[in-house]
Amino acid sequence: MANNSITVIDNRTGNKFDFPIVQPTIGPDVVDISSFYKNTGMFTFDRGFTSTASCRSNITYIDGGAGKLMYRGYDIGYLATKKTFLDATYLLLHKELPTKEQLDNFNLELKKRSFINESMKKLFDAFPDNAHPMAILSSAVAALSAFYSDSLDMDTPEEVIEMAHRIIAKIPTIAAFSYRYSKGLPVIYPDLDKGFTENFLYMLRAYPHGYVELKPIEVEALDTIFTLHADHEQNASTTAVRVVASTQAHPYAAVSSGVGALWGRAHGGANESVIRQLEMIGSVDNVDKFIAKAKDKNDPFRLMGFGHRVYKNFDPRATILKELRDKLTDELDIDSHLLEIANKIEKIALSDEYFVKRHLYPNIDFYSGLILNALRIPKEMFAVIFVMGRTPGWIAQWVELKEQKDMKIARPRQLYLGPLERTPKS
Repeated sequence: MANNSITVIDNRTGNKFDFPIVQPTIGPDVVDISSFYKNTGMFTFDRGFTSTASCRSNITYIDGGAGKLMYRGYDIGYLATKKTFLDATYLLLHKELPTKEQLDNFNLELKKRSFINESMKKLFDAFPDNAHPMAILSSAVAALSAFYSDSLDMDTPEEVIEMAHRIIAKIPTIAAFSYRYSKGLPVIYPDLDKGFTENFLYMLRAYPHGYVELKPIEVEALDTIFTLHADHEQNASTTAVRVVASTQAHPYAAVSSGVGALWGRAHGGANESVIRQLEMIGSVDNVDKFIAKAKDKNDPFRLMGFGHRVYKNFDPRATILKELRDKLTDELDIDSHLLEIANKIEKIALSDEYFVKRHLYPNIDFYSGLILNALRIPKEMFAVIFVMGRTPGWIAQWVELKEQKDMKIARPRQLYLGPLERTPKS
């Protein structure tokens, strides 16, 4: 076997097949099995794509064993504590961190593009007052294609970037409007004097002609959460965006599909589930009982906010949010009752052999739920917050896919276990 290939032997026939090994910048080597079916007449089987690289990318890198996350080569710890969400957004889209002038211009452009077409109000009006904000958000994002139909076919890099800036600028307004309409509240328009994150909190909380206090620490905390969610390699929602984009669908449809995927309780809805579970546990006196349920293999109960598909060490985003949560405990009115329950669960999980052996460390959802709760973000908006943070990553992934000359439509194979061909009954 050559150093740059791997040999597969078919034990049934003794035939040997060589497949090239591709070396990444960093991370595990990759076996290119693109010709596997052509050469062997067989498919590979990989449930959940646990060992399959579905694309080439230079955006985000994760080392699950070491607990490391980088955007464009920058460590998430640096970006989340020393830079803003708009810095990270610019980096994802433009591949470099912005200068002060570039950041100022970027911020100004997003402000100008933050307003949505007034006719879109009819779409919001069509939903019942109790509609989930994610349902409204998904529909409204897809509807942007109708209001900007002249930019569906983008022929130049400048048009692509214009589209990217438009979506990122309008998502917070659509998100805030979605919540206000779901509660039957009057909508609040963007304030051009406010920054990106502050503006969203303003649109979420304010009332017409009324004053709303936004503490700097609140804006900083939410901005950090946005940064930590900005991209996360080929997760379920990003994969959904790439799959839809591979069909040549316009980016509004692709991003809308990402919203739908992110809505799932196992993905973007996990932090909402954390809070609801803490409320269900109800008291620190009940924690031991629920820990026992989580360890009982015959009990379907599982602790939300622990463990991660990729990270087998501490989630680096969770480390940052844990420090932020501790900082906010005194400055914001974090529900001390829920915090006591969470702290006891965390203490047990970090020391109990059952959790340690299985690498069930607290993840980002465990801490972000408590912080969002402290920021008075309604639970039904938790997944929406995730969408706002993840949109730059989705767009960057969409752009990257479009730039690749050998892009193919996504078309996985299957392991068919259905019946053989049947003879019709006369």
